[in-house]
Amino acid sequence: MTERIAHSLFLITLVTGFTFSCQRQKEQSPLPDQVQPVDLVYPQLDAANSRWFFLNSASRPFGMVNLSPDTQKGGTWGSGYRYDTDTVKGFSHIHAWQLSGVEVIPVAFSKDDLEEVFTDHSSAFDHSREEVRPGYHSLMLDRYGIGVALTSTTRVGFHQYTFNGTGKAGVLFNLDDQLGPSEIIKGTVRRTSDREIEGSLVNAPTIRRPREFQVFFNVHFNHDIDTLLVPSDTASNKVIVVFRPLNNEPLLMKVALSYTSPKQAGRNMTAELPHWDFDQTVEESYTHWNDLLSRIRIEGGTQKAQRRFYTDLWHALQGRRIISDADGHYPDYTGEERQIRQVPLDHEGKPRFNHYNSDSFWGAQWTLNTLWHLVYPEIAEEFVNSLLLYYQDGGLIPRGPSGGNYTFVMTGASSTPFIVSAWQKGVQGYDINTAYAGLRKNHMPKGMMGKAGYEHNSAKGGGLEHYLEKGYVPYPIPEGDFGYHQDGASLTLEYAYQDWTLAQLAKALGKNEDHEYFLKRSENYKNQFDTTSGWIRPRDVDGLWKEPFDPFRYEQGFNESNGAQSMWFVPHDLEGLARLMGGNHKAVERLNTFFEEAQKLNFTAGTSHDRERHPEYTRIPINYGNQPSIQTAFVFNHLGRPDLTQYWSRQVTDKAFGGLSPHTGYNGDEDQGLMGALAVLLKIGLFQMNGGTEQNPKYELGSPIFDKISISLNKKYYPGEVFEIEVDNNGDEHFYIEKAEINGETLNNFFIDHQTIVNGGRLRLKMSRNPQK
Repeated sequence: MTERIAHSLFLITLVTGFTFSCQRQKEQSPLPDQVQPVDLVYPQLDAANSRWFFLNSASRPFGMVNLSPDTQKGGTWGSGYRYDTDTVKGFSHIHAWQLSGVEVIPVAFSKDDLEEVFTDHSSAFDHSREEVRPGYHSLMLDRYGIGVALTSTTRVGFHQYTFNGTGKAGVLFNLDDQLGPSEIIKGTVRRTSDREIEGSLVNAPTIRRPREFQVFFNVHFNHDIDTLLVPSDTASNKVIVVFRPLNNEPLLMKVALSYTSPKQAGRNMTAELPHWDFDQTVEESYTHWNDLLSRIRIEGGTQKAQRRFYTDLWHALQGRRIISDADGHYPDYTGEERQIRQVPLDHEGKPRFNHYNSDSFWGAQWTLNTLWHLVYPEIAEEFVNSLLLYYQDGGLIPRGPSGGNYTFVMTGASSTPFIVSAWQKGVQGYDINTAYAGLRKNHMPKGMMGKAGYEHNSAKGGGLEHYLEKGYVPYPIPEGDFGYHQDGASLTLEYAYQDWTLAQLAKALGKNEDHEYFLKRSENYKNQFDTTSGWIRPRDVDGLWKEPFDPFRYEQGFNESNGAQSMWFVPHDLEGLARLMGGNHKAVERLNTFFEEAQKLNFTAGTSHDRERHPEYTRIPINYGNQPSIQTAFVFNHLGRPDLTQYWSRQVTDKAFGGLSPHTGYNGDEDQGLMGALAVLLKIGLFQMNGGTEQNPKYELGSPIFDKISISLNKKYYPGEVFEIEVDNNGDEHFYIEKAEINGETLNNFFIDHQTIVNGGRLRLKMSRNPQK
């Protein structure tokens, strides 16, 4: 083990010792200078409540490989690494949105127990002998006496096995199981040399991904293969690769993936991992993660708060996974037949960008838009190019692609704010005319907006035709059921906001007629407001308001929310919404009451997404465990009460995003970085209500929890080097901004434009116990 890795392990042990105190520490001692941001990450945060793609350990940022233990199998929810389950069933290389596969486990066996190993190869393990950190995972398989250590490059999983027991040494490849969302079928393995095998498998269709998806792998070992064994039960598609005597030496295994061919998997290995130095790969992963996490440096706050911050930031940089090979080949499933295509190459013959798998951008306007576009603009630009590649291949810009095809996850045209925000902030390394054409198409009939959740073969469930004709989406939609999330009031609000964002891009591009057209459509949210009851309210195809109407009843016209939570989903015109409510004062009073009620449940509907339907939690008026109401603390900024934004955003930060244990963390649906990004923004006190989609977008202030925040700016995109936030007189009850200065000049409101921030400089805040109304 290299000196740096050993030193890193010492620091992690040092920091972990004081992490799990439930009380906020009054003394804020600085961390040792040698502790790096990556040392502070706690990967097992919320792991007791996690879903298939949640835990990330032996992976790189956005890596095709996301290698980690599976303690539970089954569907998308309640599977993968579940902290409270003490048995490892295998180690899978793919934990992605609607994708899984290449599960392996080292085994030690005799002739007498071989069939038993094929039938049940799981092993108990103990967390006391487990180590998890970014880019690395190790544990002991008690059943076999095998020590397992895992790391990876972007496309290659790297395993190190130490066999401490008796029996023959082997590695079992499981090619016919239910892994997360996918049934694994059609698995094949063949031996290609004394130390190499290759194979493939298929992810069977799911309700969200309606097409089969192929995975290819190429595997190299550092010891000679003796034989390949298969079970006597020919219906079971498993293979054990058995090795000649290891002579007490570790067995190393490299598993390269590709979604295009076995040959390409081999090329990925050659490109990324030509050597056998396991410790070097761990160290390179450590450096890769640390370089990205170090873009934001923090000082002050408790050690627990610092650990949680970098864990949140780490979550914001993964989940949406690369699907293209190192040389840019990628699978395209958008047509009738699978095609292998090529990402455009630069003048050196290298891919201009990676192509991605992704969950929905539903809620990204309040999370990834702000964090990625400011701190990681090169990542945002890659994602825009990837979305446009789907448009080139399949005719639509996706909102949640899986493995080179559309899944139509969630609703609306959620990619629109993401792309518009990038353009407005100067992240512009793509053809904007192509982008605008694709976005405009999505907002019209036969585009993305007309499809409800997972509506693959029709475009009726989204009710877009009704929206265009009547100015709202009816509930229920009279055409019938076509997909999930056909809750009309939510759809109207979402479409109106997304129309507003497209209007901003049309304006920036000089498309004045389109600007006026989409701006007019953005007012449709008003058609969903019932002036008699004072609520955003579902109405049927004849215009009649839903009766009976209970605004606190879950999913009765509102997607993954109730009427109280979705009430404030008008991020482009909160002043107009307040006028409908009777003015700013009444709107503020109402929202403040919602927060006071939600505080009783720590602002979330339970500790996990599946708890939202529990009778105790469905009626919460603000839920920071799911996307529809995560902007609400910042609504006060737009209604003349920034002090309430500062107060409530700090309360949410502490109660909903302050925990640091396997049993708490995001209290709901951490959709591949969305909630991690939100938590980061809350803690540094920067937010964008409309997703940063207007010209020279504005950032608004919350209540930072650290004494100093330094954001390194990417010089390729922005003229400044560092933007600093200095917070004087910060403390547990010092929620309020008494005075704000930007580059030495008094800031008379709580908004800063994008250009000021990316030019670099310093924002200085003086905090107080007393609100400044």
